[in-house]
Amino acid sequence: MRFCPLASGSSGNCVYIGSESTHLLVDVGISGKRTEEALHQMSLEGYDIGAVLVTHEHSDHVKGLGVFSRKWGAPIYATENTFEAILRDPSLGRIDQGLFHVIHPDVPFTIGDMTVNPMHISHDAADPVAYRISHGNRNVAVCTDLGTFDSYTVDGLQDMDGLLLEANHDVRMLQAGPYPYYLKQRILGDRGHLSNENSGRLLSRILSDRTGFVFLGHLSRENNMPELAYEAVRAEVDLSDTPFHADDFQVIVAKRDEPSTMVCLA
Repeated sequence: MRFCPLASGSSGNCVYIGSESTHLLVDVGISGKRTEEALHQMSLEGYDIGAVLVTHEHSDHVKGLGVFSRKWGAPIYATENTFEAILRDPSLGRIDQGLFHVIHPDVPFTIGDMTVNPMHISHDAADPVAYRISHGNRNVAVCTDLGTFDSYTVDGLQDMDGLLLEANHDVRMLQAGPYPYYLKQRILGDRGHLSNENSGRLLSRILSDRTGFVFLGHLSRENNMPELAYEAVRAEVDLSDTPFHADDFQVIVAKRDEPSTMVCLA
């Protein structure tokens, strides 16, 4: 099983997850051209993609979806309300609704040799989800764009071998920064984005002996820095009452504008 963020940040998000025979994308929030270039680096073409899993309809997660779907015809999976929101977005152009597959949170489905299980998240979108994906005995997840977490979130992210987890902003940078008040409140709210500290707190509650890697993703360009996210999340883990320490697994800050390190799970 292979896991590689192709881009992750408030300006665009796309994650590759694949096996020898099944290749998936979670979101296409970068241009079709950039998506294809990133796939080429992994010796893949657009026609290799078996499905695109859409978390929600915000532009930084779907801006390349129309172009990619028209060129390559990959099936698209999302909740019904997300599809309705996508169809209302004129910037995406025409998308063949025959490619749409409606999913439901906590109802698993299979694509090739992978099992996908969506889960609810708290964000200001139509019906957003995170994705847990399994292949054999390996489990990974993509969990970003959530303003808060609860026991449901924690339970849903148990037994992960690795994941991409949001660490969007440093609270002090956001509060002192140039954003207008309403936008600051949106980001800080329960339907906004996870801060570095809250990312570390969530991570502390889902760590296990299985955990091998964690990508920190969806960092704000204006309100965060890679070094700050890395240190803050690790500090939260080390200060928590979990028996695990930050040195027990690999922490990688996902790159904003290019593919990150690929992680391979045997």
